[in-house]
Amino acid sequence: MAEQSDEGSEPDLQELLRRMLSGGERPDAAELAKAMGVPGGAAGLESLMSQLRQAMQHADGGIDWNIATEQAVAAAGAATLSATDRQTAAVDQAFTVANLWLDESSRFGALPDAPRALTRTQWIRATMPFWSQLAEPVAQRIAASLTTVFTEQLPEEVAGSLPDAGRMLKSVCGTIFAAQLGAVVGDLATEVVSGGDVGVPLLPDGQAALLPQNLAAFAAGLDLDEQQVTLYLAVRELAHARLFRNARWLRLNLTSAIADFSRDLSVDVERIQSFAEGFDPTDMDRLRDAFSTGELIPPKTDAQLAALARLETLLALVEGWVDVVTADAVTRLPRAGAIAETVRRRRATGGPAEQAFATLVGLELRPRRLREAAAMWRRVTEAAGIEARDALWTHPDLLPTGADIDDPDRLVARLTGGGEPQDDVDREIADLLRGDDDPPV
Repeated sequence: MAEQSDEGSEPDLQELLRRMLSGGERPDAAELAKAMGVPGGAAGLESLMSQLRQAMQHADGGIDWNIATEQAVAAAGAATLSATDRQTAAVDQAFTVANLWLDESSRFGALPDAPRALTRTQWIRATMPFWSQLAEPVAQRIAASLTTVFTEQLPEEVAGSLPDAGRMLKSVCGTIFAAQLGAVVGDLATEVVSGGDVGVPLLPDGQAALLPQNLAAFAAGLDLDEQQVTLYLAVRELAHARLFRNARWLRLNLTSAIADFSRDLSVDVERIQSFAEGFDPTDMDRLRDAFSTGELIPPKTDAQLAALARLETLLALVEGWVDVVTADAVTRLPRAGAIAETVRRRRATGGPAEQAFATLVGLELRPRRLREAAAMWRRVTEAAGIEARDALWTHPDLLPTGADIDDPDRLVARLTGGGEPQDDVDREIADLLRGDDDPPV
């Protein structure tokens, strides 16, 4: 009887799926499970169908990143947390003072938009365009590869009754990746204290922000005065935002480098096939784990390792400059040194920010040479002054290199004329920084 029942149910499989995915009359889940002949039963199948119904809205292969936003808000518990009037006022006051202090320690002007306090929900919604742009190439490539392998493993009779099975699977994989992105960003939203906290410009150009509820937890963990912590982090956030606002090429340079790294990501077919062997398509937890752990992302290629080295150098230069400018601006704060060291240690350990990049593109984005870069910027500031230091951000060709981080004296010699430039490029850079309109031939 069982065999007859299974054989009789196969022609109805496409109709059952159509009814469920169209949002019309829902068939009994047990009936559908029986028709499909897959393990998991009604309970396991329900989770898969829920994902499918959402995914079929983007059956053209696109990914609905709104799912990521919704998942992030839920994961952060943001709906129940908002800044108090006192916290918002404290942030506004801190930004006012921070702007005045930064005018003394940098030549980069104030932002066009007033900095503000953000809730976790607001931070998630403001930064999700960046995260989705970063994740899109990887999500599409992994989803397409998984779909190809899964489709090849479908029995002929099932593939024949589901002509759009490949498209459906691709949509489901993309949907699950979006949900995983939301979980990662939601986790990050519970810990970040500012817009530039992870080192890259997550907020739109010219914007700066602090998250008061996360600031309170950060200060409590340090056993430091919350007002001092808020003021220090306001200075740091504004320094970061001013840098990217005034060095207009920097944002595109950094985000493009990260995007190029992810676009060069290859998919290890053998890993995909190994994962697909014996995979239960109703086991959504297993698929989520594969995305969250980076299991399907292969080891880095030589080209990616070279790109990673360039990214780390650029990030170290940004963070080192911010450290030096912030330190000079907060000399009036009694506990500035303790707060600065905590920020450096926190960034060095990676935390949720590193997990986010590692999950999305297999990129361990950490400023490994941060202290050396900060020492270089300090040396340049003391020897050449603020004007010459900040002028180095005018053009990417002027920016110090990894060799300059290793040997700051050579850079100082170029800036001050204390040493003979070694080649034509060095001479042109030195002339430009001195402001010579007609350099000698």
